[in-house]
Formats: sequence, C-alpha cells, structure tokens
Amino acid sequence: MTASAASSTGEGVDVVTLGESMVTFLPSRPGRLADVPSFDRAIGGAESNVACVLAAAGHTVRWVSRVGADGFGDHLVKTIGGHGVDVSAVGRDPVRPTGVYFRTAGDRATDAHEVAYYRAGSAASAMTVRNVDLEAVRAGRVLHLSGITAALSAGCRDLLLELTAPRPGRPLVSFDVNHRPGLWPHSGGARLLLDLARRADLVFVGEDEAEAAWGVTGGPEAVREALPEPGVLVVKQGPGGATAFTDAAAVFSPALDVDVVAAIGAGDAFAAGFLSATLRELPVPVRLRHGHLAAAAALTVPGDLAAPPARDTADRLAALDDEAWGRLRLGPGWTRAEPAPEEVRTP
Repeated sequence: MTASAASSTGEGVDVVTLGESMVTFLPSRPGRLADVPSFDRAIGGAESNVACVLAAAGHTVRWVSRVGADGFGDHLVKTIGGHGVDVSAVGRDPVRPTGVYFRTAGDRATDAHEVAYYRAGSAASAMTVRNVDLEAVRAGRVLHLSGITAALSAGCRDLLLELTAPRPGRPLVSFDVNHRPGLWPHSGGARLLLDLARRADLVFVGEDEAEAAWGVTGGPEAVREALPEPGVLVVKQGPGGATAFTDAAAVFSPALDVDVVAAIGAGDAFAAGFLSATLRELPVPVRLRHGHLAAAAALTVPGDLAAPPARDTADRLAALDDEAWGRLRLGPGWTRAEPAPEEVRTP
C-alpha cells in the first residue's frame, strides 16, 4: 500500500500512535545527575511525541497506551490530552506504575548526557493483544509504531507483530526503527526490528541505526537493499539530511543549519512532519522538508517536545528553492517568529 492510497482509507482519526510515554525530569541546571539539586517535570515518549506534534499541526490523532493508576499516569493522560490528542483508549493498570526517567542537559559540543530510566515493570510494558483496544488502534488512516515498544516485553512484541501483520483494510503502517540496544535483553532484537520494518508501509531508520543493528554499511542505498519491502523508506543521515526511497525514485533533502539546544525528540518530530505532509499528499521532496522543519523545532527547545511551525510558515519554507533552503539559519524561538521567505535568522 502506498502512502497516497492509504490517505483515502480508514475512518476515525488521521493517525493512531501506540507506545509508552513516561514522565521526564529535566535538570534545573547543568551538571551530573548526582549534582543537580532539582528537576522540572515534562513528558517523553516516541509515539506520544509524534502524536502531539501531529495534533499541533492540525491533524486528528489518538494515542493508545497503558499507564499506572497513579499521579504520574494522571499527568501523562492530562498533558497529552491537553495537546489535542485523543487519549480515550489509554488503559490504567491498577498494579504496575507509570514509567519515569531523568536526564541531564546535553553538552552542545559532544552531545554527552546522562539518562536514568525507571521503566522496568511499567504499565506500558504489560501491553498485550488482550488488554489493548485493537479496534481503536486500527481506526486511523495511519498507524504509527516504533521499535521501542517491541523491546519492552514479550507481550509488546506479540502486539506489534499482530498490528503489522498483513490483513484486509489495514491502515498504512508507519514504523520508526528506534533501535535502543540497552532495552533488548537478548541478541534477537535486531532481527525482530528488521522483520517489523519489512512488514511496514513507511519506515524511518537512521543510517547509523542500520549499521549498529544490522551491520549495513555503504550509505542509504545499502539500507534500501536490506529493506526493499516498504513502499516508502526514509533513511536519516544525521546532520547531513535524509533520503526517501519509493518505488519510483530516491530523493535526498539536506538538513537545516540549526542552533541545537537539545537533540532529544528530533527524530520523533521529523517523523511527525513527514507524516503530516504524507497525509496532505504532498510530493516526497516536500515531505522530507517538512520533516526537517519539525525536527528543527524540536532541536531548538530543551525538552522532548516542541510545537511545529505554523502550517503556512512551514509550507512557505518548504517551497523555497534549493539555494534559499540552504541559507536558512534556525535558532531558539524561530517557530514563534514570522520568518522572511528567504531566511530565518537566529533571534
């Protein structure tokens, strides 16, 4: 199924995302976790990040997950719902807690940072095909999943295998590989991620991820050789840009010059920007640019989540010629500014 074909199928919301979200604690000042005296509370989760960005971009979105029957679960559901996301299919676990994590601020020169996860045995890790509303999950034009969910438990693995299985009327399945070696308790994780990617219609994967997980070297073309099945394959090439492969062609789009505040959440924002443009049936090169613009919004804020630029602003910037696109300079606050057509300068 192609992206454009899927846009006319399915009822309900535009996009459904499924996966764990956690309460995030961000440091009040730079330093090691051992030295930071206090933290600010936020939220973080690959799939809920995508959901919130898509909702901010004007799409109807549902997030499906499980959280604990605790205050942190209340906070997640209220906060994500406050972004305009449908949270009616989020289950509450009376026994297992909501996951949390702490992280330090990244060093701009080295991107070094500490992250401490407290998610083992979380409510979301207990998701299965029996305790998740599969009808609600499948009720969108697009279903967005990530490899993180498959790593949480055997039940989550089986859930993703069920959701990516070929079936009549299946929504377009978008899959972000999101290879996290530390989450996998065994060596079979890389193979499972490859199998899930091969069952999806649209796949996002970093060039570095493909090498780390599958030993694929030789650039985006080599990744495409390893993954010929998806109708659309987007290979992210770090600060260099991204290449999208379709049955018809391969398209490269250079990334933007961004004054990075924190790199966390940029991949999720890129996926959301690309999906938003896909839902609007924009050309593939424009989809890539919308992905870069959404990623730039995330890169220029300290947390995991940032509102994307207004649609008319994003459309105007995505329509720039190659020379003008290459001159864009984006810094903190750029999404709140009214940029000139040719260039956005760091405030």
